[in-house]
Amino acid sequence: MNTVLRDAVMRMVPFGSRVLDLGCGDGALLAYLQQHHGCSGYGVEIDDANVLACVKRGVEVIQLNLDQGLAMFGDQSFDVVLQIDTLQHLRNAETMLRETMRVGGMGIVTFPNFAHWPNRLSVLQGHMPVTRKLPFQWYDTPNIRVGTFADFFTLATKNQLKIQDAFGLQDDGVVRWWPNVRAATAVFQLSAPSF
Repeated sequence: MNTVLRDAVMRMVPFGSRVLDLGCGDGALLAYLQQHHGCSGYGVEIDDANVLACVKRGVEVIQLNLDQGLAMFGDQSFDVVLQIDTLQHLRNAETMLRETMRVGGMGIVTFPNFAHWPNRLSVLQGHMPVTRKLPFQWYDTPNIRVGTFADFFTLATKNQLKIQDAFGLQDDGVVRWWPNVRAATAVFQLSAPSF
Protein backbone atom coordinates (compact mmCIF):
# COMPACT_ATOMS: atom_id res chain seq x y z
CA MET A 1 0.00 0.00 0.00
CA ASN A 2 1.12 3.51 -0.79
CA THR A 3 2.48 5.11 2.40
CA VAL A 4 0.92 8.50 1.57
CA LEU A 5 -2.52 6.88 1.41
CA ARG A 6 -1.86 4.80 4.52
CA ASP A 7 -0.76 7.85 6.50
CA ALA A 8 -3.70 9.95 5.28
CA VAL A 9 -6.13 7.25 6.38
CA MET A 10 -4.39 6.86 9.74
CA ARG A 11 -4.72 10.63 10.40
CA MET A 12 -8.50 10.37 9.91
CA VAL A 13 -9.04 7.22 12.00
CA PRO A 14 -9.25 8.04 15.72
CA PHE A 15 -6.74 6.15 17.86
CA GLY A 16 -8.15 2.91 19.25
CA SER A 17 -11.09 2.75 16.81
CA ARG A 18 -13.01 -0.39 15.98
CA VAL A 19 -12.52 -0.62 12.21
CA LEU A 20 -14.23 -2.56 9.42
CA ASP A 21 -12.09 -2.60 6.26
CA LEU A 22 -14.23 -3.48 3.23
CA GLY A 23 -12.26 -5.04 0.39
CA CYS A 24 -9.24 -5.17 2.67
CA GLY A 25 -6.96 -6.94 0.18
CA ASP A 26 -4.03 -8.58 1.96
CA GLY A 27 -4.88 -6.83 5.24
CA ALA A 28 -1.82 -4.56 5.25
CA LEU A 29 -3.73 -1.38 6.17
CA LEU A 30 -5.75 -2.97 8.97
CA ALA A 31 -2.64 -4.69 10.34
CA TYR A 32 -0.83 -1.33 10.35
CA LEU A 33 -3.73 0.38 12.14
CA GLN A 34 -3.78 -2.40 14.72
CA GLN A 35 -0.02 -2.34 15.32
CA HIS A 36 0.58 1.42 15.22
CA HIS A 37 -2.74 3.05 16.05
CA GLY A 38 -4.38 0.82 18.68
CA CYS A 39 -7.25 -0.20 16.41
CA SER A 40 -9.19 -3.46 16.35
CA GLY A 41 -11.70 -4.87 13.90
CA TYR A 42 -12.21 -7.00 10.84
CA GLY A 43 -11.38 -7.07 7.19
CA VAL A 44 -13.86 -8.17 4.56
CA GLU A 45 -12.41 -9.76 1.43
CA ILE A 46 -13.59 -12.13 -1.30
CA ASP A 47 -10.30 -13.29 -2.84
CA ASP A 48 -8.95 -16.57 -1.40
CA ALA A 49 -5.28 -15.55 -1.64
CA ASN A 50 -5.96 -12.23 0.10
CA VAL A 51 -7.96 -13.95 2.85
CA LEU A 52 -4.98 -16.22 3.47
CA ALA A 53 -2.62 -13.23 3.48
CA CYS A 54 -4.83 -11.53 6.11
CA VAL A 55 -4.76 -14.62 8.30
CA LYS A 56 -0.95 -14.77 8.01
CA ARG A 57 -0.79 -11.11 9.12
CA GLY A 58 -2.99 -11.82 12.11
CA VAL A 59 -5.89 -9.79 10.72
CA GLU A 60 -9.36 -11.15 11.45
CA VAL A 61 -11.05 -11.47 8.08
CA ILE A 62 -14.48 -12.46 6.85
CA GLN A 63 -14.75 -13.86 3.35
CA LEU A 64 -17.74 -12.13 1.82
CA ASN A 65 -18.90 -10.79 -1.53
CA LEU A 66 -19.65 -7.12 -0.82
CA ASP A 67 -22.30 -7.09 -3.54
CA GLN A 68 -24.35 -9.18 -1.07
CA GLY A 69 -24.34 -6.30 1.43
CA LEU A 70 -23.47 -5.98 5.11
CA ALA A 71 -26.59 -7.46 6.72
CA MET A 72 -24.42 -9.50 9.11
CA PHE A 73 -23.33 -6.27 10.88
CA GLY A 74 -25.56 -4.25 13.18
CA ASP A 75 -26.14 -0.52 13.04
CA GLN A 76 -23.14 1.52 14.23
CA SER A 77 -21.19 -1.61 15.17
CA PHE A 78 -17.89 0.01 14.12
CA ASP A 79 -16.34 3.41 14.72
CA VAL A 80 -14.90 3.57 11.21
CA VAL A 81 -15.67 1.72 7.98
CA LEU A 82 -13.00 1.86 5.29
CA GLN A 83 -13.60 1.52 1.56
CA ILE A 84 -10.09 1.98 0.20
CA ASP A 85 -10.20 1.58 -3.59
CA THR A 86 -13.24 -0.67 -3.24
CA LEU A 87 -16.25 1.36 -4.39
CA GLN A 88 -15.31 1.25 -8.09
CA HIS A 89 -15.40 -2.57 -8.06
CA LEU A 90 -18.95 -2.87 -6.73
CA ARG A 91 -22.17 -3.31 -8.66
CA ASN A 92 -24.16 -1.79 -5.80
CA ALA A 93 -21.87 1.17 -5.07
CA GLU A 94 -24.59 3.53 -3.80
CA THR A 95 -26.18 0.86 -1.60
CA MET A 96 -22.78 -0.06 -0.18
CA LEU A 97 -22.06 3.59 0.56
CA ARG A 98 -25.29 3.79 2.58
CA GLU A 99 -24.42 0.50 4.30
CA THR A 100 -20.99 1.88 5.18
CA MET A 101 -22.65 4.72 7.04
CA ARG A 102 -25.24 2.44 8.67
CA VAL A 103 -22.55 0.13 10.06
CA GLY A 104 -20.02 2.80 11.05
CA GLY A 105 -20.01 6.19 12.68
CA MET A 106 -17.48 7.37 10.12
CA GLY A 107 -16.72 6.25 6.58
CA ILE A 108 -13.47 6.75 4.73
CA VAL A 109 -13.76 6.20 0.99
CA THR A 110 -11.01 6.42 -1.61
CA PHE A 111 -11.15 5.71 -5.33
CA PRO A 112 -9.31 6.55 -8.56
CA ASN A 113 -10.31 10.04 -9.70
CA PHE A 114 -11.23 9.66 -13.35
CA ALA A 115 -11.15 13.47 -13.82
CA HIS A 116 -7.40 13.66 -13.09
CA TRP A 117 -5.79 15.64 -15.92
CA PRO A 118 -3.79 12.75 -17.50
CA ASN A 119 -7.05 10.76 -17.72
CA ARG A 120 -8.78 13.70 -19.39
CA LEU A 121 -5.93 13.97 -21.88
CA SER A 122 -6.17 10.25 -22.75
CA VAL A 123 -9.91 10.55 -23.36
CA LEU A 124 -9.35 13.66 -25.52
CA GLN A 125 -6.88 11.59 -27.56
CA GLY A 126 -9.58 8.95 -28.03
CA HIS A 127 -8.35 6.35 -25.53
CA MET A 128 -9.31 5.15 -22.09
CA PRO A 129 -6.58 6.08 -19.60
CA VAL A 130 -3.89 3.67 -18.44
CA THR A 131 -1.98 5.12 -15.48
CA ARG A 132 -0.38 3.98 -12.22
CA LYS A 133 -3.75 4.42 -10.50
CA LEU A 134 -5.71 2.90 -13.42
CA PRO A 135 -3.19 0.33 -14.70
CA PHE A 136 -5.51 -1.84 -16.78
CA GLN A 137 -6.75 -1.66 -20.35
CA TRP A 138 -10.45 -0.92 -20.77
CA TYR A 139 -11.19 -4.55 -21.67
CA ASP A 140 -9.52 -6.20 -18.65
CA THR A 141 -10.05 -3.73 -15.82
CA PRO A 142 -11.55 -4.94 -12.53
CA ASN A 143 -13.15 -1.48 -12.17
CA ILE A 144 -16.79 -1.55 -13.16
CA ARG A 145 -17.35 2.09 -12.18
CA VAL A 146 -15.46 5.24 -12.97
CA GLY A 147 -16.08 8.36 -10.95
CA THR A 148 -14.67 11.75 -10.24
CA PHE A 149 -14.08 13.83 -7.16
CA ALA A 150 -17.02 16.04 -8.21
CA ASP A 151 -19.28 13.02 -8.88
CA PHE A 152 -18.73 11.74 -5.36
CA PHE A 153 -19.75 15.08 -3.85
CA THR A 154 -23.03 14.75 -5.75
CA LEU A 155 -23.54 11.14 -4.58
CA ALA A 156 -22.82 12.02 -0.95
CA THR A 157 -25.24 14.96 -1.09
CA LYS A 158 -27.93 12.81 -2.71
CA ASN A 159 -27.58 10.32 0.17
CA GLN A 160 -27.56 13.08 2.82
CA LEU A 161 -24.05 12.21 4.01
CA LYS A 162 -21.86 14.81 5.70
CA ILE A 163 -18.46 15.29 4.14
CA GLN A 164 -16.13 15.90 7.07
CA ASP A 165 -13.03 16.16 4.89
CA ALA A 166 -12.24 15.74 1.20
CA PHE A 167 -8.94 15.95 -0.62
CA GLY A 168 -6.89 14.28 -3.29
CA LEU A 169 -3.64 12.37 -3.25
CA GLN A 170 -1.02 12.67 -5.93
CA ASP A 171 2.40 11.02 -5.83
CA ASP A 172 3.80 11.89 -2.42
CA GLY A 173 1.36 14.52 -1.23
CA VAL A 174 -2.09 15.74 -0.34
CA VAL A 175 -3.88 17.90 -2.92
CA ARG A 176 -6.45 20.32 -1.50
CA TRP A 177 -6.48 22.89 -4.29
CA TRP A 178 -8.46 21.74 -7.35
CA PRO A 179 -8.23 17.98 -6.55
CA ASN A 180 -10.77 17.05 -9.25
CA VAL A 181 -8.11 17.86 -11.86
CA ARG A 182 -4.83 17.59 -9.95
CA ALA A 183 -5.16 14.31 -7.99
CA ALA A 184 -5.17 10.67 -9.09
CA THR A 185 -6.90 9.51 -5.90
CA ALA A 186 -10.00 11.00 -4.28
CA VAL A 187 -10.31 10.72 -0.48
CA PHE A 188 -13.50 11.42 1.48
CA GLN A 189 -14.19 11.27 5.21
CA LEU A 190 -17.94 10.92 5.79
CA SER A 191 -20.43 10.85 8.60
CA ALA A 192 -24.12 10.10 8.61
CA PRO A 193 -26.54 12.99 9.00
CA SER A 194 -27.79 13.69 12.49
CA PHE A 195 -31.53 14.35 12.40
